Amino acid sequence: MSTFEGGFPAVYNPRQVLDHPDFRVLKPGEKTSSTANIAAFYNPAHEIHLVEKPVPKPGPGQVLVHVRATGICGSDVHFWKHGAIGPMIVTDECGSGHESAGEVIEVGEGVTQWKAGDRVAMENGVPCSQPSCDACRIGRYNGCPNVVFFSTPPFHGTLTRWHLHPAQWLHRLPDNVSFEEGSLCEPLAVALAGIERSGLRLGDPLLICGAGPIGLVSLLSARAAGAEPIVITDLFQSRLDFAKKLVPGVRTALISRTATPKEQAEVIKQVADTPLTVALECTGVESSIHTAVYSMDFGGKVFIIGVGKSEQTFPFMHLSANEIDVSFQYRYANQYPKAIRLISGGLIDVKPLVTHRFPLEDAVSAFHVAADPAQGAIKVQIQD
Repeated sequence: MSTFEGGFPAVYNPRQVLDHPDFRVLKPGEKTSSTANIAAFYNPAHEIHLVEKPVPKPGPGQVLVHVRATGICGSDVHFWKHGAIGPMIVTDECGSGHESAGEVIEVGEGVTQWKAGDRVAMENGVPCSQPSCDACRIGRYNGCPNVVFFSTPPFHGTLTRWHLHPAQWLHRLPDNVSFEEGSLCEPLAVALAGIERSGLRLGDPLLICGAGPIGLVSLLSARAAGAEPIVITDLFQSRLDFAKKLVPGVRTALISRTATPKEQAEVIKQVADTPLTVALECTGVESSIHTAVYSMDFGGKVFIIGVGKSEQTFPFMHLSANEIDVSFQYRYANQYPKAIRLISGGLIDVKPLVTHRFPLEDAVSAFHVAADPAQGAIKVQIQD
């Protein structure tokens, strides 16, 4: 397969869309036909808008998918508002969205496992899968240096009507799993990777920092894994109330903006009423990480799922003197099949996480709701 700069497959070269004569930015409120391939894009000017782009044709090993449901991730909002996450920088018009499920419309040459009408969840981090790639060869493909992750600049995302996807990175949805649930497999995959890599075991007392979408899906996963007790924190009481409805047995601790991490940790310990041995840190905020550290018992583990600023300070000697391990996560690998089984089997119910739904034509409005904490959104979904 031919490549463009960085060793990425040429078929995913974003210029093929941006330089196409059919690509154009739609005017606010402009209407298009129901067959137009519209998508939500952000750019370096921190604008979010709809575009019209060509309808792709599947080549060998590819599948054309009608994207039926896409969730807005915090990273989508961050790329729009701030233009970068670490080294991943928005340098041109870039398509958003990577939490998607849809229906197969057409298959390319050599594709035998899919046919038109099949319902699929889309795993949107596509590694090179070459034997020469250590990460791919050992199954930790999230570390592939030539991964194409849709919606991470420069690659266009899946918040679009028609999306071209490699056949081997689609996952079949059982009849009892909706497109909406299928799109939630992506944040669930993040949580499941965290549960697995943290070593959480049945009966472990757990702290979850942050009751946003990843914190809440981690809560559902941890409850299914048998953690007890579980304490979850957040700055907003409304999110803690939502967590309590989601998992009635969870214990909640409201974070005070004026308390120090050590003071906040004492509150958390009182709420837990037992030594905490594992923390899933889902915010990436330095003060929250410190709070998690000070909340742990001797020999505990702080597992950081959240994404934060590039450089942070840690309470080194407290970690050292208490043998507290700190580990990190980058996306996920080998989690989608597990996520689908857990939803289909009824062990994890992700449906309550979707609080707002918008049609594709109103994707810009959906982004504004997702970006405004006052709107009370947990997961905003765009459906077509």
